[in-house]
Amino acid sequence: MPGSAPSVDVVIATHNRPDMLRRALDAVLEQTYSGDITVIVVFDQSDLDRSLESDSPGRRVVVIPNTRTPGLAGARNSGIVHGTSALVGFCDDDDFWRPTKVAAQVERMTADRAPTCVTGITVNYGDRSNDRIPTAEQMTLDNLVRHRVMAAHPSSVVIERSTLETTVGLVDEEIPGSYGEDFDFILRAAAAGPIAVIEEPLVDVTWGQSLFSRKWGTIVEAIDYVIVKHAAFGHDDRALARLYGRRAFALAAIGRRREALSTAWRTFRLSPREQRTYLAAAVAGRLVSAERLMDIAHRRGHGI
Repeated sequence: MPGSAPSVDVVIATHNRPDMLRRALDAVLEQTYSGDITVIVVFDQSDLDRSLESDSPGRRVVVIPNTRTPGLAGARNSGIVHGTSALVGFCDDDDFWRPTKVAAQVERMTADRAPTCVTGITVNYGDRSNDRIPTAEQMTLDNLVRHRVMAAHPSSVVIERSTLETTVGLVDEEIPGSYGEDFDFILRAAAAGPIAVIEEPLVDVTWGQSLFSRKWGTIVEAIDYVIVKHAAFGHDDRALARLYGRRAFALAAIGRRREALSTAWRTFRLSPREQRTYLAAAVAGRLVSAERLMDIAHRRGHGI
């Protein structure tokens, strides 16, 4: 880790959510971290708000357009390539960081000699809040392939720029609709080196605002893409079952019942313990709606 207080670029991709963006931005600027922080706000398919720009000592704010592929992946990459700091962090425009986040992560990355660090999160959904805390044991490549670890949220990630630009690579802009780009990214980060973990919630994450909550067709395409891209799924039946279970659920949600049931059966054969099999079958059988099950999961701080 170069220097005692390496500079940090924080990329905030945004699209027409000015109030949430301002909250996210203020939380980054109020970090207790002693080093320089530059916030790169990337406006994706929306008008730039130059009033956000600031050149305050140690806390700069830069506003740029997404000049790459439209969507979250391209927007994040626009921010990454614009910056020059030793470390890169990400924050969604509907999330916000707690004051000690960056300081704690840089300290842990230095102590652990880890190129990447994540923290726990607090999931806020309606009037409910749930803490989700990852552990170091969960943040290995083998475990991430099998379980995904939703607590390792992209808004908690800080990574060394040198590792990002070489071993890990930019966010994949080919993933359909940018769905699951964060999962793909963290898999590559885990393959590049150890991931340090701060086992406390240092990010407040807002659920229920996701652009993917109703884009089931895009989710199906993205899952198919990730299965082909990452050979590790072909070596772990339970890991593959998790993805096929999610695929079956998405198919059931858009009314492709026969394909949903076929995929659910394939999921069952891979791993009878995969719960999404039974959720997908229930939705395909019209016993319950996908929206109802998603609402129940979100209230518990989980996804499907």
